[in-house]
Amino acid sequence: MMWYGGCGWGGWLVMAVFMVVFWALVIAGIVALVHYLTGARRGPQSGPPPSGEPGPGSRQAENLLAERFARGEIDEDEYRRRIAALREHR
Repeated sequence: MMWYGGCGWGGWLVMAVFMVVFWALVIAGIVALVHYLTGARRGPQSGPPPSGEPGPGSRQAENLLAERFARGEIDEDEYRRRIAALREHR
């Protein structure tokens, strides 16, 4: 019987699986690299909000105070004092 230098169907199957895995890893690496490089620019911006506008944290704190005032958990004097303190520290 002559041997043609091949590994038979098993060898071709293993090579095909490894080829698919190899290209999947290459593509996943490229996607991860692009995601990493473009994600660095989309991060949160530091510094104060533009033109003296309140930041999202300040607005959230003011909304929370307004809700507590509406529920009656704090009185009007305390509400005004805390709002003034929040706006003072912008």
